[in-house]
Amino acid sequence: MTPAVKCLIVLAIVALLFITELIPLAITAMSGAIACGLLGFIPAKQVFSGLSNSTVVLFAGMFVVGAAMFHTGLAQKIGISIVRFSGTSENSLMFGIMIVGAGLSSVLSNTGTAACLMPVVLGICAAAKIPASRQLMPLAYAAGVGGIITLVGTPPNIIVSGALTSFGYEPFSFFEFAWIGIPLTVVAIAYMMFIGKYLLPKAELDADQEIEQEIEATVHDSKKQIISGLILAVVVIVMALDLKSISLEMAAIIGALVCVLTGCLTEKQAYASIDWVTIFLFAGMMPVSTAMDKTGAGKLIAEWAVSLMGGAPTPIIMTSVLFIISCTLTQFMSNTAA
Repeated sequence: MTPAVKCLIVLAIVALLFITELIPLAITAMSGAIACGLLGFIPAKQVFSGLSNSTVVLFAGMFVVGAAMFHTGLAQKIGISIVRFSGTSENSLMFGIMIVGAGLSSVLSNTGTAACLMPVVLGICAAAKIPASRQLMPLAYAAGVGGIITLVGTPPNIIVSGALTSFGYEPFSFFEFAWIGIPLTVVAIAYMMFIGKYLLPKAELDADQEIEQEIEATVHDSKKQIISGLILAVVVIVMALDLKSISLEMAAIIGALVCVLTGCLTEKQAYASIDWVTIFLFAGMMPVSTAMDKTGAGKLIAEWAVSLMGGAPTPIIMTSVLFIISCTLTQFMSNTAA
């Protein structure tokens, strides 16, 4: 059995574990990297090389900067202001929710955005006698689609950019995703406003039902809210300018350090805000990717895929197939893992 075939078997086992989640995703990813090292696909010193990748630093820094917005209550305050400004009619409220959800998730965690806005939306729905499900589903869609606007909007964006760097190509710039992300976000909001709303379920919520706050602000200081907002704004601007003297990773870490030093969140909160599953998923799968390249497993998959598409597929066909495969996989597994 050739090394390429052995590597494909390892990859198939890893993919199966990602889909079934029989063991935690982070353990699956790191186990895949360790297996590649034990089987000699990559040198032992490369097994944990993903943890030293600069993309990991970018992940960690942006998780902390984003968390400061939630812990100071600034993200919640923005959400409350815009949602209340939209009024209590179903259409205007839906529009306001989707705008603020997409906007915040473009630079913050989409999960955190949905979680911090959820109690705000539920409270308004209960008071206005509006079915909660008809506003929560648009919130979820907006938080998801908003993440594709910038490089740091969602982990997969950073992962593919890091992959380009590891193979010697120029990484994506901060707003390069926006050329496609913004039009898709506009289309998603328009679809929900004019078509999707007729397909939404109607789950009623009692006005006196207690609303649980998913992400609570731990600091109620307007000055720190301003500071956390300024930190995020400066980090985003520096990243967008693509300065040669300050890399994306440096900007993210400096922003994270300032967040802790100014008291926008504590050191423990900073550690807790980092999504370690995403970190280890990236760090574990990068060595597996290297193993696929060195053993020829990646070439085998490419040749097989090309033969299925007729031997000489056009770029449009190749992109379509990859798009369909990715969409299918993410129905069963984490989009970060996929």
